[in-house]
Amino acid sequence: MPEFPDIVVYIEALEKRIQEQTLEKLSLNSPFLLRTAVPPISIVAGKQVVELRRLGKRICIGLEDDFWLVLHLMIAGRLHWKDAQRKASKRDLAAFVFTNGTLTLTEAGTQRRASLHLVSGEAGLKALDPGGLEILADKTKSPAITFETFATTLQSRNHTLKRALTDPHLFSGIGNAYSDEILFEARMSPIKLTQKLSQDELRQLYEATKTSLRAWVHRLRAEAGDNFPEGVTAFRDGMAVHGRYKQPCPRCTTKIQRIRYASNETNYCPVCQTGGRLLADRALSRILKDDWPRTAEELG
Repeated sequence: MPEFPDIVVYIEALEKRIQEQTLEKLSLNSPFLLRTAVPPISIVAGKQVVELRRLGKRICIGLEDDFWLVLHLMIAGRLHWKDAQRKASKRDLAAFVFTNGTLTLTEAGTQRRASLHLVSGEAGLKALDPGGLEILADKTKSPAITFETFATTLQSRNHTLKRALTDPHLFSGIGNAYSDEILFEARMSPIKLTQKLSQDELRQLYEATKTSLRAWVHRLRAEAGDNFPEGVTAFRDGMAVHGRYKQPCPRCTTKIQRIRYASNETNYCPVCQTGGRLLADRALSRILKDDWPRTAEELG
């Protein structure tokens, strides 16, 4: 799922291409994409783009008369840009035809989770906002979160660090991939409880969160350059732990481990983050029971 760094770079690319351009036509190929009926989607034709904004993991396209198109790409949704007007193809869920080119939305797989809302005004946007706090300064929201606010928010509920960082009601734009990278940077276990953190650990996590998100924004921005970001993925070269199961840790060379649950997994280094202890994988540990290794050394 595209997260904070990916969405920031998407929006910067869109600002260069569709800011002040007219949306001449919007074609929808999927009956599942549009999640609102009022206002009618036909009303956006002929309106100029006046603003682009991020709302958590959503991309918001502001149009004349205070209408907003709000896109949530979910896990497999991706955007593509062509410097020409064209109709939507069979693989496109939607085609946004502008004066100077076409923005299309695709979604891999058969499950249709990506969504498009058309809302009116700030009240319409607020209804879609899960309310998570911004870690870094945002041009349309408040300044970067302070340490005190970060610590208070993190410890407002006694959750694991992984769950707290990815809760959109607590923090904005952090998901499965970048939470792994943040916790590796902070040298903390993903299952450590928020209310067990000392002040020093809270400060360490606060700095790691800012450092990781800022670094990945800079990196993805540099990779895209003047091109539209086409290679958006949750698994990137250069990630320390996410998606690197059984590969060597970039710090200590121990094999990266994982916890799998439902369709997600958490990746971590057992030496750098959990003091050499392996975290129980729900599926494998139940099967192996006493044969489940307890320490990194037992992996051989």
